[in-house]
Amino acid sequence: MVIEVEAAEILFLDTQLRSGWGRDFFTIEPPFIPGVGVAGTVVELGEGVDENWHGSRVVGSTSGVGSYRGGGYAEFARTVADRALMIPAGVEAAEALAAVNDGAMGVSRVDRSGLRAGDTALVTAASGGIGIWLIPLLTAAGIQVLAAARGPQKIELARERGAAVAVDYSENGWTGQLGEVDVVFDGAGGALGQQAATLLRRGGRFFAYGASAGDFTDIEALAAERNLEVIGINEDFTDEDAHRYATQALRLLADGSIRPVIGQQLPLERAAEAHAEIERRRVVGKSVLIP
Repeated sequence: MVIEVEAAEILFLDTQLRSGWGRDFFTIEPPFIPGVGVAGTVVELGEGVDENWHGSRVVGSTSGVGSYRGGGYAEFARTVADRALMIPAGVEAAEALAAVNDGAMGVSRVDRSGLRAGDTALVTAASGGIGIWLIPLLTAAGIQVLAAARGPQKIELARERGAAVAVDYSENGWTGQLGEVDVVFDGAGGALGQQAATLLRRGGRFFAYGASAGDFTDIEALAAERNLEVIGINEDFTDEDAHRYATQALRLLADGSIRPVIGQQLPLERAAEAHAEIERRRVVGKSVLIP
C-alpha cells in the first residue's frame, strides 16, 4: 500500500546511518531516503490487498524486523499491508508513531523480562523513545525502576514517568548511586551499557536495544562470569511479533495508559535540523517530521 504521510518518525538510528555508522548491520548504499515509521492515509493498494484499507488512517513501517529499507521521510511512503495498523480514534498521527517501533520494543522487552512485582530494573537512555514506554509499564507491574539519563530535563522526565531513582550517567561514578538490579534495559550502549551491566545480580538479564553512546555494548566476559542472559534487539523477534506488540502499544495509547512524549515536531524540509538536535542530545522523547 501507498500512504500519504501525515507524520514521519525519526529514530536515533536514522542519524547514525546517515553519518555512516552501522553498515555492518544494515545494507545501505547512499543516496537513500531515511525513515521507517510513517503515519497517514492509505491512498493506493497493491494487488490482492483488501479494499477496506483504502482511505484508512494507518501507522506502519517501511521495513521489516532487522532490516532498513528507508523511504519514510517523504510525502508518500510504501509499506506492505501486514506492517500497517489502523490508528485508533482519538490518537494523533504523531502519537501513533510512538507505538510502531518504540512502543512495540518497550512492550516486548517488559513481556520477555521475566520480572515480577518487587523486582528492580535499570533503564538507561531513560527519557529516549523506548525508555519513556518502559518506565510506566514496569512501574504499573510493581517493578522498582532505576533510571539513568543525561541532563536535568531528562532526569526529571524519568521521575515524572515513575522512576523511583533517576541519576545522570554523564557524571563519573553514577553507578555508585544505585544498587543491584535484576534486569538492565540498555538503550545507551557502549561504555555506559557496560557500566550499567556491572549492577546486575548473578543470573540477571541484559536487554541491548540501543547504541546512542556510539556502539552496542559488549559484556561477553561479564556475562560469562555472572551467568547473565544477554538479549539483543532482534533476538527471537519476528515481523509477526512486531505487529502484535505494536497493536498492544496502540491500545495503550488509545486508553490513556501511556502518554506519548513528542519532543520535537518539524517540517520535512527541516530534517537536517531535527537530526542535529538529536545528535546534540537536546531532544526529550520522540522526534517527528511533518510533510
